[in-house]
Amino acid sequence: MAVSANRLELLQIADAVAREKSIDREIVIAAMADAIQKAARSRYGLETNIRADINSKSGEIKLQRLLEVVETVEDYATQIALESARERNPDAQIGDFLADQLPPMDFGRIAAQSAKQVIVQKVREAERDRQYDEFKDRLGEIINGTVKRVEYGNVVVDLGRGEAVVRRDELIPREAFRYGDRIRAYVYDVRREQRGPQVFLSRTHPQFMAKLFTMEVPEIYDGIIEIKSVARDPGSRAKMAVISRDSSIDPVGACVGMRGSRVQAVVGELQGEKIDIIPWSPDAATFIVNALQPAEVAKVVLDEDAERIEVVVPDDQLSLAIGRRGQNVRLASQLTGWDIDIMTEHEESERRQKEFTERSALFMEALNVDEMVGQVLASEGFDSVEEIAYVESDEIASIEGFDADTAAEIQDRAKEYLDRLESDLNNRRLELGVTDELRELPGLTSAMLVAIGEDGVKTMDDFAGYAVDDLVGWRERKDGETTTHAGVLTPFEVSRADAEQMVLTARLKAGWITEDQLEEAANELASTDDEEQADA
Repeated sequence: MAVSANRLELLQIADAVAREKSIDREIVIAAMADAIQKAARSRYGLETNIRADINSKSGEIKLQRLLEVVETVEDYATQIALESARERNPDAQIGDFLADQLPPMDFGRIAAQSAKQVIVQKVREAERDRQYDEFKDRLGEIINGTVKRVEYGNVVVDLGRGEAVVRRDELIPREAFRYGDRIRAYVYDVRREQRGPQVFLSRTHPQFMAKLFTMEVPEIYDGIIEIKSVARDPGSRAKMAVISRDSSIDPVGACVGMRGSRVQAVVGELQGEKIDIIPWSPDAATFIVNALQPAEVAKVVLDEDAERIEVVVPDDQLSLAIGRRGQNVRLASQLTGWDIDIMTEHEESERRQKEFTERSALFMEALNVDEMVGQVLASEGFDSVEEIAYVESDEIASIEGFDADTAAEIQDRAKEYLDRLESDLNNRRLELGVTDELRELPGLTSAMLVAIGEDGVKTMDDFAGYAVDDLVGWRERKDGETTTHAGVLTPFEVSRADAEQMVLTARLKAGWITEDQLEEAANELASTDDEEQADA
């Protein structure tokens, strides 16, 4: 059949819009059909159920009025009785629709304007969906574009098939872009918003540097070398930890390149940012020592539960280890995920002497012994009165100048001291109104009961309301800085798993949960611990 000029023009418009907006032609034709449908309803009545179909090959427009087959007609504009429907179609059933062909119609000016608005709106929505689908798949990639405009320090980038924005705080300091400049950045977020998909780019994101190295170093792209972590002070300095899966390839050397060619290409893109490339190690102490380069480290002391490490450096290396404005230690902390405390050998010696003096004084007071005996016990490595009271008596008797009788006497005094301390703590607990039922919770000592009593917790129901963080504390990491918040039981070094068990047991005893729920929670906790150990 011959295609009329109007129909041909309709298809040409659909093709042109689809090409210009980079969307599917069928979406444009469907939008046109919706527009014609809306215009026809304004002509035949808004209550009428009208369907418009456009043949995508011929451009022919069909208008139909749909009537729903019902038992009892309530609206003659949209419904038809089953009996009447079967006169027209013997196979008609309730719920079916009968279609009446409508004659072609000429659009008035208002109807045409309304149809145009519908088409524009549908095409815009399709374009937004296309942009979102395209860029959400590019999340985590480096993208190139041209600066379209700069608004209040934020750079709007033309990506060809869409727009993106680099916010002012995502630009490297002292970096300035003008209209028409080429820009390369990392896609870190794509969101659907009312005004369309928003693509957010960054030049300060740690992964921007990692992706640049992936482009420059074939071994990283091929997976032979892996970038384990990155820490950046944008525009100033950065640290990157790498590991090689092939023992014959040096990961640091491969990233640096011949005469520094590879690293210099990345440095040039990052406005001269100095980059320290560090070999990653599964051993936390070794990794942290590497991360603090170029400073030399004399000794490290790890606290794995708190993910905190004390680093001892020679006196002349302190400023180098800390770095200008704390930059070196801050980046090392971000890179490793550990809180790092740096002290000199002199400061560590003073601290150890202070701890020795305090322990000696504690033993002198608790055991009613002279200074020499207190110092001997402290120098033998005893940390607490509990340790002295319950250690094998042979260990104390084996100390030079001590015998079995002396060891027995010291242990008796230690136990008497602990009994007095327990009695005082129990009296304090009763003063605070902490009930006896809380003593049934596993792992809670009298000192802990006093601590929770001072926190206002007195009954099993009160304790059941604790969150685990309330007991053991929590850490927040913001802008590369870690803030530690202490919990009620932080001074007693209670593990998170033990604290969770206490809270679950309290909720069981208080009737908040059942035995089955407790067992289920305990299994989840055990599986989480297994996963953490496997990861470690």
